[in-house]
Amino acid sequence: MRRFVLSLFLGLGSLSAPAAFAQQKMSALPAAPAALSSPMRTYALRLRPGDDLRQQLTAFAQQYSIKAGAIVTCVGSLTTTTLRLANQEGPTVYQGHFEIVSLVGTLSVNGSHLHLAVSDSTGRTLGGHLLDGNRIYTTAELVIGVLEELDFRRETDPVSTYQELSIYPASPKPRSATPAKASPKKP
Repeated sequence: MRRFVLSLFLGLGSLSAPAAFAQQKMSALPAAPAALSSPMRTYALRLRPGDDLRQQLTAFAQQYSIKAGAIVTCVGSLTTTTLRLANQEGPTVYQGHFEIVSLVGTLSVNGSHLHLAVSDSTGRTLGGHLLDGNRIYTTAELVIGVLEELDFRRETDPVSTYQELSIYPASPKPRSATPAKASPKKP
């Protein structure tokens, strides 16, 4: 009874005080950005000693005409790590033996955005934008997801002024020019 009287007193009508608070809190949240969805096909691959991590990913995207991909997982090791660190213009190069502890980002023939984190023999971790010049030491084991129904593009954002991700539905694949064979007619 007290809850009902309190609700009426607060002008909440039939809502209980906790329900009214939850409704008020939810209405204060910003609207979620529009998002597109796609089924995902995955590829698993291994890079070999001496391979350049970024160059191999770029070649993979070209070879398979990947318009919208994402790194699902990557583990391995490097002898040279080349990163663009936050708010730095040029590359920073590290020599030694490094474990790949994370590789994340988007992959596309239209432009990729990849971040790499590595750790050294003391466990110190470094991370930044993946650049050319990351040489595989023993291996890099990757799983790459391809979103068949999407097209990732890099377009200048008016606020950040950087080339940022724009997501489009994939163009429909053209149909084959040869007509389908008709089944033989039964007498």
